[in-house]
Amino acid sequence: MPRLFWKFFTTIWLTMAATVGVIFLLVNFLQGVPFARELEEERRAIALNLTANVLARDGEDAAAHFVRTSEETLPSGLTISKTAKADACAVPKTVDTRSVQKDGVCYQISLPVQATFTFDNIGPFIPWLAILISSTISAGALARYLIRPVVHLRDGLSALAHGRFDFRIGDKMAGRKDEVTALAHDFDSSAARLQELQDAQQRLFHDVSHELRSPLSRLQAAVGVLRQSPAKLGAMLDRMDREVERLDALVGEVLTLARLTAGSSRPLKTHTLDVIELLNEILGDAAFEAQAREVSITTSVEGVFRAEVEGELIYRALENVVRNAVKYTAEPSRISVSCETTDERLKICVTDQGPGVRRDELERIFQPFSRGNEAVPRGGYGLGLAITRQAIERHGGRVHASLPDAGGLAITLELPRKPTPYGSVDHQA
Repeated sequence: MPRLFWKFFTTIWLTMAATVGVIFLLVNFLQGVPFARELEEERRAIALNLTANVLARDGEDAAAHFVRTSEETLPSGLTISKTAKADACAVPKTVDTRSVQKDGVCYQISLPVQATFTFDNIGPFIPWLAILISSTISAGALARYLIRPVVHLRDGLSALAHGRFDFRIGDKMAGRKDEVTALAHDFDSSAARLQELQDAQQRLFHDVSHELRSPLSRLQAAVGVLRQSPAKLGAMLDRMDREVERLDALVGEVLTLARLTAGSSRPLKTHTLDVIELLNEILGDAAFEAQAREVSITTSVEGVFRAEVEGELIYRALENVVRNAVKYTAEPSRISVSCETTDERLKICVTDQGPGVRRDELERIFQPFSRGNEAVPRGGYGLGLAITRQAIERHGGRVHASLPDAGGLAITLELPRKPTPYGSVDHQA
């Protein structure tokens, strides 16, 4: 990460330095007005002219006195000398000399250029030096501002790579309101989702092992009884058959759910079928089974809704909801099933008259091995609604539960006519 910092810093600083350099060149060469040098030459010319005027008017002593008393204001190095050359005063004045003829004597007044380095020599460069220093500080601060969230993001990714899904970086972006902050919040959302998936996986392993343990324990008990009492062979074999069937059903549902979850990114094997016709077939079978519990099914299912779906998944989704309603509704009571169709969407609502669930359980019942706390145990493993949600969402639809005013539980399924990308649905009821 320091290398990236220095790349940012060098790029920003060179850009600022190049800008300052261009401005400096424009001012000193294109503009052609070196103000400090002109001011110095003007001061030298004034000093030479004043001394020459005093000498010509008041004589050598007055000029020497003028030089001595003006050392603090005039440029240093001003001198007055006599020359014996008759034609010395005929030489024209120069930048650093003046010639004065007084009482038949030729005087030379000189003020040579001082080559010593003084603070005044760097005075014109101080603004540029200040700009360079401030640009260096600004480049460092800006590079740090840009690199700091990258460091936090790297730390977050490193934490995720080590399985620390509870790591968050959004709180470290306090004061920032830009795309980097949005990226940090997206990272936190992804980490939270990964943590949910990890928790769900661990819960799934726990629930599967728990559900498998019960029929296996009963199988072991049957084997033990059979060894002690061989005469009970027929009864124990029947009991073992039932437990094996339960195990087979459980493993089948777990595999179905695993296939739906693992294959969420795979394309569906769709074909065109009438979903309403499929629902009517399921309702016919369910009505026959519901008679044993004195449960009637009232339907408002009409019309045709031909959609591109994977038939097996949709059949499992619809069957799970209808059979759940038959299983948990009160005895005797009725189940109502209604359909609403639009040009591109089918909405199915299945309402029972069972004990329902608490409002805070409306989402939890779609988790694997979850049942409402008030649900009457009637077999099953709590995987039906989880499979339903996965199957419908694979088609781009939506499943949610609600509590009708008259009591019971209502499950609503919304299915599009053509599958849409998985994950584009809203889970909120």
